Amino acid sequence: MFAVIKTGGKQYKVQSGDMLRVERLAADAGETVQFNEVLMLGGDSPKLGAPLVAGAGVQAEVVDQIKGEKVIHFVKRRRKHSSKRTKGHRQKLTLVKIGEILSSGADKSDVKAAIGTGSVSAAAVTAMEERYALNKTDQAEMAKLNETTVQAAIFGADLEAATTTKSTLEAEHEGLKEQIARAITALSPKLSPYMTAEALEDWLIR
Repeated sequence: MFAVIKTGGKQYKVQSGDMLRVERLAADAGETVQFNEVLMLGGDSPKLGAPLVAGAGVQAEVVDQIKGEKVIHFVKRRRKHSSKRTKGHRQKLTLVKIGEILSSGADKSDVKAAIGTGSVSAAAVTAMEERYALNKTDQAEMAKLNETTVQAAIFGADLEAATTTKSTLEAEHEGLKEQIARAITALSPKLSPYMTAEALEDWLIR
């Protein structure tokens, strides 16, 4: 089984047991890191990422922090100046030994993620990871708070709707009482020989 991983802006095809030189990682010799950017898994059941394979990871042991071969950068300005400048550079690299290739469940492992140093120190990377974990906790608490707020809003909306319905019914009841009063006033002179105003009101209500 092999995997294609991405680290330091480059892609590598790796198998278990391979020795690999990658761009400098924020890890010490002897530590185990995990490459989470897996682009492809090969073998009996190959998987292609879009762009990454979900849940896949490649674990590796940090062997040593090394430097690459020396590169000479020579500049010569011929006309008028006759200046020369020579600079050397050795790229900082990390030597790792590929261990287990995980096709799933890598996101739930407790292995430290392989993060390039660049201009960031290992202490800063650790602080960033702690801050990320704290942010995840804050996000979970915020989600619970939002859910409680939504439930309270729903309850408040139901209570407001019930209050509005009650007010509407009370207004309709008052309007009906006014209509009955007007009807009694209009019919009392005609029906007074036959029934009293109280009896007429009782008859209209029924």
